[in-house]
Amino acid sequence: TECVSGCVCPEGLLDDGRGGCVEQNDCPCIHNNDWYSSGDKIKVDCNTCTCQKGVWKCTDDMCYGTCMIYGSGHYNTFDGKFYDFDGSCEYVATQDFCGDKNSSGSFSIITENVPCGTTGVTCSKAIKMFLGKTELKLENKEYKEIQRDVGDDVQYWNRTVGLYLVIEASNGVTLIWDKKTTVFIKLSPDYKGKVCGLCGNFDDKANNDFTTRSGLLDSNPLNFGNSWKQSPMCPDVTQEIKPCDLKPHRKSWAEKECSIIQSEVFKICHSKVDPLPYYEACVHDSCSCDSGGDCECFCSAVAAYAQECIKAEACVFWRTPDICPIFCDYYNPRNECDWHYEPCGSNITTCRMINDVSTNITIPLLEGCYPRCPNDKPIYNEETKQCVTENQCGCYLEDGTY
Repeated sequence: TECVSGCVCPEGLLDDGRGGCVEQNDCPCIHNNDWYSSGDKIKVDCNTCTCQKGVWKCTDDMCYGTCMIYGSGHYNTFDGKFYDFDGSCEYVATQDFCGDKNSSGSFSIITENVPCGTTGVTCSKAIKMFLGKTELKLENKEYKEIQRDVGDDVQYWNRTVGLYLVIEASNGVTLIWDKKTTVFIKLSPDYKGKVCGLCGNFDDKANNDFTTRSGLLDSNPLNFGNSWKQSPMCPDVTQEIKPCDLKPHRKSWAEKECSIIQSEVFKICHSKVDPLPYYEACVHDSCSCDSGGDCECFCSAVAAYAQECIKAEACVFWRTPDICPIFCDYYNPRNECDWHYEPCGSNITTCRMINDVSTNITIPLLEGCYPRCPNDKPIYNEETKQCVTENQCGCYLEDGTY
């Protein structure tokens, strides 16, 4: 209705939101508060998105789902819902026995949570994995097989990758464990919408992840978590524990240490993975681990964020000699220096890869100690832990026996 003075773009050009005027074809796109020019590509999970005229156009591939459970009761479901649940009992993390009468189900993963520290928060002490008729138990930095019944079974392979123990099964389930309190569960897209438990239902919708064992949708993480306990004898969790309120003298230390997640160190990751829930989880854990292991709780919390960053293709060198160091020299024979710390995994070729013993699940890049094999011995033998030439590799049977 009236004339307003100010700067406008010339006829035919559009304001790009960054203080410039562009043609419509050159409109930028925005993702996680970062601007991308037309033609830029980004990876979102396993799909590639291209910016076209201000709109993202993405490929539509089916992606593997990952659920993360770490520290004192932090869960990030297959569909990306982040919540806390502190219960002292055994709980169903995920399974494909979900009340459908026709499906017999092929796997179940149970997490056994025990109190860690004096505030009442709980950490995962052991993980049980049921594959067909086999039961595996992961506890005290190692795993053992507890055979149940004999019969048709799901094949599985185990291997160590960096700091992690990886168990891959032929039914498209992979479990990745840091031998402490962090576990990642990877599922193939065939399980979309067919699983249940604390990790949600993997149907690409985060708003219905709190589906209880009886199939009802709940908004309260405590009711949802309690419904997935294995034994009715365990008490229900009735209130959320706030360890920093119970131990206020630890709060400032926790906030100072955990600020690394929101600092310049992780800057390249901030626009890809929101640091806030990971920072809050880190403070929570650092307050709660007050009976030893407080550094381990802090380090696991930062490593969990770093691992999400690797997934989003942001590699961060965050460990230093003072902050959560990792000592790889231990693996080197005297006067040799093949083993090094790699923050984002290693693309090393192993005898196992040459033999192609494994499922088709690609193991994500995991931090840890890896050998850098010299050119004359380019292949790593996982069984003997040495760098070898190709014809020094042994053979593997179908079931992974060397």
